[in-house]
Amino acid sequence: MNTVATKASRGGQQLIVVSCYTRFDNLAHGPRGTQAKRSLYTFRMDPFDGQMVLLSVSEDVVMNPAFSRFHPQKNILYTCTESVAEPGEITTWKVCPHTGRLRKTGAACAGGTSTCYLTLDRECNNMLVVNYWDATIGVFGVNQQVGTIEETARSFYDPNNGRPMKARHDKHVNHSENDHSAQAERQADPHSHAVILDAIFGRIAYVPDLGMDLIRQFRYDPAQGKLIDAGYIRSGPAEKKALGPRYIEFHPTLPVCYVINELSSEVSVFDFDAAQAQRMLEMSEEDLATAAPTLRLRQTIRTIPDAFPGDMNTCGRITAHSHGNFVLVSNRGHDSITVFRVNRTLRRAGELSVVGCFHTRGATPRHFAFDHSGQWLISCNQDSDRLAVFRFNLANGKLEYSGHEYSVPSPNFACSIFTHEEAAASESEPAMVQTPAKVLPVPVAPSLGSIVPAAVASKL
Repeated sequence: MNTVATKASRGGQQLIVVSCYTRFDNLAHGPRGTQAKRSLYTFRMDPFDGQMVLLSVSEDVVMNPAFSRFHPQKNILYTCTESVAEPGEITTWKVCPHTGRLRKTGAACAGGTSTCYLTLDRECNNMLVVNYWDATIGVFGVNQQVGTIEETARSFYDPNNGRPMKARHDKHVNHSENDHSAQAERQADPHSHAVILDAIFGRIAYVPDLGMDLIRQFRYDPAQGKLIDAGYIRSGPAEKKALGPRYIEFHPTLPVCYVINELSSEVSVFDFDAAQAQRMLEMSEEDLATAAPTLRLRQTIRTIPDAFPGDMNTCGRITAHSHGNFVLVSNRGHDSITVFRVNRTLRRAGELSVVGCFHTRGATPRHFAFDHSGQWLISCNQDSDRLAVFRFNLANGKLEYSGHEYSVPSPNFACSIFTHEEAAASESEPAMVQTPAKVLPVPVAPSLGSIVPAAVASKL
C-alpha cells in the first residue's frame, strides 16, 4: 500500500485556482496585460511559508472566466464567463483533490451578458447569477447528484423591465476609466454587480447596482427559485453621486455589512436590521413593494489617500477577514490593498478605521484572496501578468511582501479552495506522492446568535 497516497485521500489540500482573460475585445473594460491562451491555473499553497507550486493548467477551452465559486460539500468549482457581446456561460468543473486537475463537466447559459457573480444558497439547491452588462439576475437549479447547473433558469429579474439599454456592446466607454464622462455613461443604465444572501436567515438577497447607486433588496424564495423585489437602499450618503456599488459582504459575526463603492473609492458600512428582515419574510408578496429597508447606513470611509485623485482609481474586491477584525479592499489605479480595522466596542461595533495602504507589487489588483489559514494573501495584478503573495499579520493587519511572485497572464480572480475528502485517486487521476500541507488552526468566532434580537433568535 502507498502510505503517502492513502494519507492524501483522507484529507484535502489548499489549492488556489486563478482565472485569466483570454479575449480583450469583448470586455467592458480594457486590460493592458497579455491575453491568456489557457483560462485556469491551479496552484498548491504551503501555509507555512506561502510558496505556491503550479499543479495544472486547464485544457478545456473557456473564454474569459472571471468569477469562481467552490461548492461547500463537493469538489466542484463553478466559473462564469465575461463578455458584453456574447451570452455568459456558467461552467462546472470537477476538481481532482489529489492532482489539482480541473475537468469540465457541464455548462449552462447565464441568460445575460458579462456574467460576473455566482452565489449558492444555503441548501445548495439553487445558484443565483448576476449579469453585469444587462443587469439581469437569474436563479438556476443545481443538480444534486453531479453538481451541474440546470440549463433553464427557474426565474429572472430584469431591472430594465425589458427596455433596451442606452449603452451599446460594440461602442462604449472603457469601464476602466473613471472621469466624469465615463461615470455618466457607466451610470446611464442599471448594472447589477453581485448578489449575496443575508447571514442570518439566508432569505434576503442584496444586489449592488453600480449604474444606479443602489443596493436592491429582495425576498428570496428557495422553494420556487424566485427573487421578489422589496425595494432598495442607497449605497452611500444621499448627497453624493457616482458611488458605483460593486460588492457587498457581511461581517462574519456582527450584524453589519460592507459595500465597496467602485467609482467613489469608498466603503459604506451598514447595520443589518434583523427584526425588520423577519417582518419582511412574513409579509405578503403584495406588501413587499413598500417594505422598509433592512440596511441602515452608519459610516462611509475612503479607500485611497486623501490627496490621490479619485478619477485615477476604481475599487475592486472587498472582504471581511474570517477572524472578523479587519476588512480589506483593492484599489485599481492606486495599485494597493487598503486594510481597515473593525471596531469591536459596543456602540461602534463594525465601524472601520484605516490600518494602512499596501502596494500590491503590480498593476490593477482586480481581485485578491486569503488562503484557508487566513495568514497569506494572493493579489491578482491583472495588468502586470503577475500574482504576488503577502503575509498577513493577524494582530495588526499589516501586509508584508513574501517575496513570492508568479507569472500568470491577465489574472482576474483567485479562488481559494480546500478540497473535500474523497476515495483514493483512480488510475486516470494518480495521487501526488507528497505529504499534504498542514493547515494552521483558525480561531472560532462568536456566534451570530449573541447579536440577534431575542424575538428573532427564537425563530432561528
